[in-house]
Amino acid sequence: MKHACPCYSGNAYADCCQPLHQGLPAPDAERLMRSRYSAYALRLPDYILQTWHAETRPNRLTQADLQGIKWLKLEVLSHHQQDDTHAEVAFVATYQSGQQKRATMTEHSRFEYLDGRWLYCGQVEA
Repeated sequence: MKHACPCYSGNAYADCCQPLHQGLPAPDAERLMRSRYSAYALRLPDYILQTWHAETRPNRLTQADLQGIKWLKLEVLSHHQQDDTHAEVAFVATYQSGQQKRATMTEHSRFEYLDGRWLYCGQVEA
């Protein structure tokens, strides 16, 4: 396979997250979450901001903000479509920061379908 996708879907990047990074809307919240993970791994701050809900996104995100972390693996734990415009995705991401040991980040994320696109809203409140 040419250039495996960073999102660990098992597909080639050209057939997986690249079309989304180039503007194709994600068909569901899980694909959006995978494409956002890939965008972090590939350091694509514009895509990350474009797919973040306006009510929760930071004012800016730069290449420099994405430096220093190497994203190593993604495991999707669950994807739940609540209704036509709301979904949740739980995942574990493995990463390494500088010379530190590998670490994991577990997140249960909220997504909203707005104006024909899925957007990341933030973490589900416990």
